[in-house]
Amino acid sequence: MRKWGVIAVSALFLAGCAVGPDYQRPELDLPEDWPEHVLLSEDEQQAWQDWWTRYQDPQLDALVELALDHNLDVRLQVQRIQESRARLGLVDANRLPTLDAQAEAARERQPAAAAPASGAGGTGNLFSITGALGYELDLWGRLARQQEVAEAFLEQSRFSHEAVRLNVVADVVATYVNLRSAQEQLAITERTLESRERTFDLERIRHEDGETDALTLRQAASELETTRARIPPLRQEVLTLEGALAVLLGMGPGELLGELDFGDSRLADLELPDQVPAVMPSELLRRRPDIRAAEAELMASTAEIGVAEADRLPRLNLMGFLGTAATDTSDLFSGPAQTWGLGASVAGPLIDFGRGRARVDTAEALRDQAETRYAITVTQAFREVRDALVLYQATDERVGAIRRQVQAIEETRDLAQIRYEEGFTGFIELLDAERALLDAELALSEALRDRLGATATLFKAMGGGWTDGHPELGATEALQDG
Repeated sequence: MRKWGVIAVSALFLAGCAVGPDYQRPELDLPEDWPEHVLLSEDEQQAWQDWWTRYQDPQLDALVELALDHNLDVRLQVQRIQESRARLGLVDANRLPTLDAQAEAARERQPAAAAPASGAGGTGNLFSITGALGYELDLWGRLARQQEVAEAFLEQSRFSHEAVRLNVVADVVATYVNLRSAQEQLAITERTLESRERTFDLERIRHEDGETDALTLRQAASELETTRARIPPLRQEVLTLEGALAVLLGMGPGELLGELDFGDSRLADLELPDQVPAVMPSELLRRRPDIRAAEAELMASTAEIGVAEADRLPRLNLMGFLGTAATDTSDLFSGPAQTWGLGASVAGPLIDFGRGRARVDTAEALRDQAETRYAITVTQAFREVRDALVLYQATDERVGAIRRQVQAIEETRDLAQIRYEEGFTGFIELLDAERALLDAELALSEALRDRLGATATLFKAMGGGWTDGHPELGATEALQDG
């Protein structure tokens, strides 16, 4: 009895040992701060959680919510989370005992030679009911490592979902801003076209009265047709952006081919945030869901090494059964008919000609690849943040410069209009001023679009739009610490 106790204690001790390396986050050389950027407090960062609402556009808010509910890419990621959760449930179940039941009924004939004790054969029935209990004692932590793998893949799918969700929000904002900019440029060009038409009509009348020459009339006609030629590409861009926005919102083919209406907001109605939140570079590893997804993949591949190493070692299975057997069903549950048994089996590879070692080498190579992908993801993330900061600052300066340019050109055009009407300057000078004003107004619309888009790009690069407090997230640290 003592011997069985020693064996049981030894088995339990071995079951607590898991072979293979434990996960450790790779050491990375991170900068201490972002260059020339002001950090906001944690409370201010939290206030920017739904950063798209800072544009103060209810229509944009509604479109973002619609996209998060119906976008097909987001839906696909949710389904992948469900798949990962189901796989984790299977792995958890594999760590528990199995209980099987079996019932048999047979009728057979035995010859006399097969029953030497009785000296006579015959035909008879045999009925049996058996329950069998099986349990694999996880000596080397193979099942525990498999659970780590499944948990890490579940975390990866969750973070991938958040990354796709963040991309969808940023794409909706960028496409919406581009659409409003295209609509505004179309409106500016149409207003300019109306002005060109009035100017041409006036010059035609003046030409018929002999007050101007044919060159001035032809110049007015040329400017009219040049402005008219700008409208079709702008209309095409508006329709194209409407279709792109509809796809992001998860609209079906029938809706795409129908009349699309995303409200009548103007680009000028969107507020330009005066300040954007930033995080310390070290916090970017926690905030960016794509980095967290890459780290979860690295966790899974590290645990896979332990699974491969445990597969090279023997497995200890415990088993037991309890049943009953009789030649008549009325005797099945009587005392003499009961059967039982206990047992254990140890099985493992003896000579596999390097198969197990090759599986371990493969798992280690996959872990190295995952670590490299993690480093690539981190490097890419910091480059995106750097580029986003540069773009944000450059577009801010550009908006200010073009606004001053538009104001100066408006004053020039107004003065040219007065001098033309009083006969102190020619029609060509007025056309030059109006042409410059049109180009400046279109450039200002593009600059505002780029400024708003740069804000969205910066939020996306900073990992804005989600927190570890999300109900689907937050278990990675527990997995890492465990």
